[in-house]
Amino acid sequence: MVELIAGLIDVFADAPLTGNPLAVVQGADDLTEAEMRRIAGEFNQAETTFIMRSTRADWKLRSFTASGAEVSGAGHNALGAWLWLGEHGDLGSLATARIFHQEIGADVLPIELAMIGGQIHGRMRQSSLKLSAPLDDVPALAAALGLDRCDLLAEPRPRPADTGAAHLMVRLQDAATVDRARPDAGKLLAVLKQTAAEGCYVYAFDAEAPGTAYARFFNPTVGLWEDAATGTAAGPLAAYLAASGYLKGNELAIEQGTKMGRRSILRVRLTPDPELSGAGVVVLRGVLRV
Repeated sequence: MVELIAGLIDVFADAPLTGNPLAVVQGADDLTEAEMRRIAGEFNQAETTFIMRSTRADWKLRSFTASGAEVSGAGHNALGAWLWLGEHGDLGSLATARIFHQEIGADVLPIELAMIGGQIHGRMRQSSLKLSAPLDDVPALAAALGLDRCDLLAEPRPRPADTGAAHLMVRLQDAATVDRARPDAGKLLAVLKQTAAEGCYVYAFDAEAPGTAYARFFNPTVGLWEDAATGTAAGPLAAYLAASGYLKGNELAIEQGTKMGRRSILRVRLTPDPELSGAGVVVLRGVLRV
């Protein structure tokens, strides 16, 4: 039997039991992929991140959903792991900002960590924006979301955007319409299979208040129905809005998870690639025996 340090951290949160919970397992180098998948199922969180040694970066991260699907990209799965390490002193002093590097899949990406107001904050860079072909069958998309065709805005067009993971960006009329969405899993899976997208990010964006957005995220392709905070969707959204001429500055604050009772604020800065920032709260730390 092996004992590993593990626990839970609420990411994009300033207080416990808000934000998006992430399970973290340290020292996972000797675990097999099958064991990682089973442990992720045991935690039964949206994602579980395993922290391992790396020959290419400071740490290597692998993340799995509760259903056992591996996910990539620098989202709450990565940010939460670094905040976990920082909160437990594994990164040394963060009184001044320090830059680390993380190996995630084929990518090595930087992350900046610093202690601000007694809480550790992280800012990590995602990959450059990649856009796939827009979705043509908008009526099918509307039906899959449980909405009317008129609830979906024509511009920017529903389109997969990728800064580490590809998700379908879908602009709706307003925040109330976002909250009215009631997706049908089978129909949404069928729509997503027509695209290069993994999940679906529905959002409201007001051109009169171009620094904020309101969103929900659905990803039935990996068994993740609704997510409280999705960094791998927030980054592409900011970059897509900027590329489409809608984002007036280089920053966007996205509110997500409110409908789930897990309000989260994801902050993205374009430099020009997206940089995602936030804090977290460790709510559980213990020993995992496998």
